[in-house]
Amino acid sequence: MNMQQMLMQAQKMQRELKKAQDELKAKEFVISKGGAVKVTVMGDKSVKAIDIDKDAFDADNKEMVEEMIALAINEAHQAIAKEEEAINEKITGRPGGLY
Repeated sequence: MNMQQMLMQAQKMQRELKKAQDELKAKEFVISKGGAVKVTVMGDKSVKAIDIDKDAFDADNKEMVEEMIALAINEAHQAIAKEEEAINEKITGRPGGLY
């Protein structure tokens, strides 16, 4: 393979990777914990929504609800990271991507 072909292949992989990453950013990851908390996190890791069941609004449940929210957000971030790695590996053949 000559240098021109290698460059064209690298540019194609970059375009495919950018497209897949843009699609991931627009994807919603919905995580539910204990039936009391549901968190929606976008693929860019921004929190879109937090839904807390009205029955969970008890002063005795405050710490538990806070913990469930944190767990749900962390789980969503882990799911996003796994998907990012899968995208990189699929397109580039390496978990770390092109870099």
